[in-house]
Amino acid sequence: MTTILEFRDGVLADYPDVFTPEVLRALEALAPLDRRRHERMAARTALRKRRAEKGERIAFLDPAALIPGTQIRVADARAGNFDGAVLPPDLQRQWIQGTGPATKPRSDLRAGLRNVAYALLSGADGWMFDGEDALGQVDTMSLDNHRNLKLAIARDPVFLEVAEDVAGEMNRWADGFFGRPIIADWRKQLDFTTVLYRCRGLHLDDRHIRLQGVGFSASIADLVLFVVNNAARLQAAGRSIALYLPKTQTAEDAALWNALLLALEAHLDLPVGTLKAYVLVEQIEQCFQLMEIRAALSPHFVGFNTGRWDYINSVSDALAWDPAFVNPNISSITMTYGYMRTYEDRVRRAVNTPDRNGRFALWQGGMEPNIPVGSEAGVAASMQRAVAGAEREQREGASGKWVAHWKMVHIVRPVWERAGQANQMGRAFPPLTYGPEDAAGLMRLEPAPRTIGGARDLLSVALQYGNAFLRGFQAAALKPADFFGNDDVLYLMEDMATGEIRLSILWEWLHKGATFTEADPATGTAVGDAFTAALFARLVEEEYAKLRKARNKDVHDDSKDTTLPIARAIVQTYVQSDTKAPWYVDLLNLNLGVADLAEAERRIARFLETFRKDGTRITENLDF
Repeated sequence: MTTILEFRDGVLADYPDVFTPEVLRALEALAPLDRRRHERMAARTALRKRRAEKGERIAFLDPAALIPGTQIRVADARAGNFDGAVLPPDLQRQWIQGTGPATKPRSDLRAGLRNVAYALLSGADGWMFDGEDALGQVDTMSLDNHRNLKLAIARDPVFLEVAEDVAGEMNRWADGFFGRPIIADWRKQLDFTTVLYRCRGLHLDDRHIRLQGVGFSASIADLVLFVVNNAARLQAAGRSIALYLPKTQTAEDAALWNALLLALEAHLDLPVGTLKAYVLVEQIEQCFQLMEIRAALSPHFVGFNTGRWDYINSVSDALAWDPAFVNPNISSITMTYGYMRTYEDRVRRAVNTPDRNGRFALWQGGMEPNIPVGSEAGVAASMQRAVAGAEREQREGASGKWVAHWKMVHIVRPVWERAGQANQMGRAFPPLTYGPEDAAGLMRLEPAPRTIGGARDLLSVALQYGNAFLRGFQAAALKPADFFGNDDVLYLMEDMATGEIRLSILWEWLHKGATFTEADPATGTAVGDAFTAALFARLVEEEYAKLRKARNKDVHDDSKDTTLPIARAIVQTYVQSDTKAPWYVDLLNLNLGVADLAEAERRIARFLETFRKDGTRITENLDF
């Protein structure tokens, strides 16, 4: 098959260091696999539609069947009858991994490189440089992300100058917060942190490349750009080429990722298994197929990560058809709540099931979104909760966790330092089982509050996140508008998952007539009253008005007549639509760079009309 890749005007000329001849050849080599991706996405959408129409719950695979896309029997995968990955030295201890992008919106080179310097000087064992949920997609941010990473990994003189300045800034902060510096030798510190890269998910199209006139896989673009541009230098330094793979839903998705990894290894003459991959468990169906995913990705798979927001969103979305499944306030859905507790337990059992060589896998715990900035009392209370959360995950068997800000590394990492183990692989847990009770546990609700205050939280943060995304800030420090100016309530570092879950739960509450567990005098809501369309409309107006009046620190003034109205239009349409859109990000991506509200409304209506008609998601860049 002859591939015809098209590139947006100017990107090849402006980014010759990113789109090198080697990169272009690798993109061409992997491009034929994009057809398989399109087929997978169509099949996922069709299955979602069928389940909704028939009221069909997700089920475990037939143990006698082959894992789709492989020649591996389901029963063999569950028994560990496959050859898992060999864990390289720099991944054996990953107590704390930070997450965040390698650039900033509309920044010059030096300003963007500061993000990489913070990360590599943070003292984190690994840093997942994000191409997906936390990376803005405005302008050429995704390409700046790759350029900055390449310069940092190559230890370019410009990066080293930036890193020296950033090290001084970080030490000044640490002197004030801890009473001591955190970086002794900044050059040596740069080599401490393992570089990890999160590609965009299979459901996303790249904004700068098309294949024969249609959207081209963002996953393939990110995989090729990161690996081809950095593999030689990482290997020369004795480092792993390590990836995070997001938004997989099934072992068949994992098999497609494995095909991509194998194809790139073959193209670059790398030994099979050179590329290492963590998988984020952020979709409920994955928990029905954890061992199958490990097997489908062998010999590349090294571990699972348990995030929170994306996973909650997937449960809400998968059961959108079920009127009996209604979530409580988002604040109640912690990792110890009902279906979340079952989710975490299955992941730790899966990684501690040995393969036929006796190898286990890593479990990287969830995200700590706190940032230690606020009042003395607020910071103290939040840091206490953060440490307690880390201690819980360590006790439960996690080999490490994530943090969303470099300032949290030295606050949370001591939990694992005190434990002293490089990892907890091979810890004894009961084997995974696959019966009706296991399936029911993955959807178990427990009594918890559902309140007007909870609805305001969902709505305020969803509106703020949509606004931030459209301005290029896919990672943003947010809190509900009712707490603006209250320094006892800290901002949390939020990414795309924040918006996804909040709109999912609002949709759920509205279309299932969720009832409140507490009265609210301000709105006249009594216990047992339903969340109605009229109440939703009122809350939208009130929360939107608060954002319009907010100071620039909380809602940028230059967004209030530009992207904020578009964010409101997306939120209103998504939540009110009888047909639930599968991804909030689709509607946001569709409106990147759009300044006119009427044009945005046309695009929103077109998306939903097309999706209702035949399940087609408009994912390509309409402004290519």
